[in-house]
Amino acid sequence: MDGFHPFRVLRARGLWIVNGVVTGVLALLFAVLYIGANVDPVGHLHKLPVGLVNADKGANAGGEHVNLGARTIESITKSNAGGDAIDWKVMDEQKMNKELGQGKLFGALVVPGDFSSSTTTLISTAADKKPVRPTLTVVTNQSAGSLGSSLARSATTEAAKNASSQVGRELSAQAGAERTKLPPAERLLLADPAVVTVKDGHPLHSHSGLGMTAFYYALVLVVCGMLAANVISGQVDHALGYTHNDMGPLRKHRPLIRASRVQTLAISSTLMAGLSVLMGSLVLAGAVGMGMDVSHVPLLWLYSVCAIAVAGIGGLALLAVFGTPGMLLVALIFVAMAVPTAGATMPIEALPGFFRFLAEFEPLRQITDGVRSILYYDAQGDAGLTRGWAMLAIGLVAASLFGFGVTRLYDRKGLHRIPSEVEKPTQAGVPA
Repeated sequence: MDGFHPFRVLRARGLWIVNGVVTGVLALLFAVLYIGANVDPVGHLHKLPVGLVNADKGANAGGEHVNLGARTIESITKSNAGGDAIDWKVMDEQKMNKELGQGKLFGALVVPGDFSSSTTTLISTAADKKPVRPTLTVVTNQSAGSLGSSLARSATTEAAKNASSQVGRELSAQAGAERTKLPPAERLLLADPAVVTVKDGHPLHSHSGLGMTAFYYALVLVVCGMLAANVISGQVDHALGYTHNDMGPLRKHRPLIRASRVQTLAISSTLMAGLSVLMGSLVLAGAVGMGMDVSHVPLLWLYSVCAIAVAGIGGLALLAVFGTPGMLLVALIFVAMAVPTAGATMPIEALPGFFRFLAEFEPLRQITDGVRSILYYDAQGDAGLTRGWAMLAIGLVAASLFGFGVTRLYDRKGLHRIPSEVEKPTQAGVPA
């Protein structure tokens, strides 16, 4: 029917049903994954690692040597402050600084060396003793994630205040009748003797996005790989003559070059590997050009190139195996499920159990950990770089085995790709 109007295709129920199901499921999954992971971080918080450090040297009081810092740490651990939400780790200052510098702690509570001596002056009535209010220091770590550091700060501040009240009760009991002889100001201090101070345990440069540049840089790498996979897949099909290439009003079509599915994937993967060098270089140049603080530039460049290549080859494998639905899978795996589980905007410890499971293998989390190690932690392997490299290698092997294994099976079963020109023609005027 030569008079068949193109808009009549909108009457086809199948067109509405198929597209409605696909877009509806995609919208629902994005909403569930993004909002479900972030809706109640405090309620889902489980075992957030926070350090407890007692540097108190003790003091003599009442004819005996006391260490109020040790009592303070003990009161926090025995009271299980924060419940299962906080994993209190008792350690010394050296280990605390090391783990803060590897992103293994989101914060810490430090009892300083003069805690006991400063505290005992509050119950001294000697004229030559001027009371010095003791301090408890809350240490933050924005490099491990702003929200995680904030949650740790809140928990440690509350624990410090409770510990201060406990010390105050002990001091009041120890002072006994002498308490009435103290000046009014000192008596007030006994109820809550310690001052809680806050300091950054692992300061970052000013152009580090408050600890978020590592996440956004890693996200750029993943998105580059994902989008490049879609572009390269289509352009290789055009170069082989399997599809048209529309450039605005122009349509180009090349002569058919028959290629097996395995050969097509090999061509696409080779192109991806080569172009990853270009993309990784430009991503790094763009980040530096925008003023981002960057360290270990050659290592970051190599890691960027490899991350884009692995993400891209993974995307190409999904497209080769699943065809058009592979685009949706790429979006789900590399964006929908990846961003909530990256451990950047939300610490892994604050995610529901399902998302913590996804975070073990989701590519963006692994890449973010590697970038964070390079940018913030002097490229230490224990800070996430070793895991990042290992997971990139595992991801490349898994994507290659899956993609080439399945496409080889398709080829062996004779499921060859056939250009539209030689397909069985449909009934004239009726859309297939």
